[in-house]
Amino acid sequence: MTAPDSGRGIGNGDETEDLTEPGPRHDTFRILHVSTGNVCRSPITERLTRHALADRLGDPLWGGLIVESAGTWGHEGAPMEENAEAVLADFGADASGFVGRELLDEHVIRADLVLTATRDHRAQVISMGHSAGLRTFTLKEFTRLVRAIDPATLPPLEDGVVERARALVRAAAALRGWLLAPTAEADEVHDPYGAPLPFFQSIGCEIQQALDPVVTALTGVHAQA
Repeated sequence: MTAPDSGRGIGNGDETEDLTEPGPRHDTFRILHVSTGNVCRSPITERLTRHALADRLGDPLWGGLIVESAGTWGHEGAPMEENAEAVLADFGADASGFVGRELLDEHVIRADLVLTATRDHRAQVISMGHSAGLRTFTLKEFTRLVRAIDPATLPPLEDGVVERARALVRAAAALRGWLLAPTAEADEVHDPYGAPLPFFQSIGCEIQQALDPVVTALTGVHAQA
């Protein structure tokens, strides 16, 4: 089993969490970002999510949210690509301490929400079992569904961000069969691996734009101007 690095997540004592017991914890909500190598797209998405949550909630350890990532062909122990680090720097997000991971059953079992870069990644996660289908989406798919959810139907932030996040996932899953993508490409975040920095930057902007409504829905707080 590969335990999350202490620098990987926003959460309540993620570095000391007992990973010997399977299944999600009720006092936390774990978001797992998945791509192929876990050195480009999913690290960018993980760290931009953390950055946005800290921006909205103030304290990066607030609320029980844990954010991490892994790759279906993950480069275990590998650093983030330099261009991915540069993209994060452009957004003021922290790239330090990142270590690549191969996606394992344990990661899927513990995740409350899995957001993948592509439909193929989504299919691979779901094929692992663990009742992952109702909580696994591509990032852009989840964004599209979240935009259609009335925030007034979600628990208020005063009830806790974990309860709000669980309700958001249930609502998105219920909408999935009714709100389809206009094209197959609409749900994809393309792989920038090996590409020059400008392409990485365009992918970073895509990810940032997709994350903004998701983080707003999770927290009930809009991005600071």
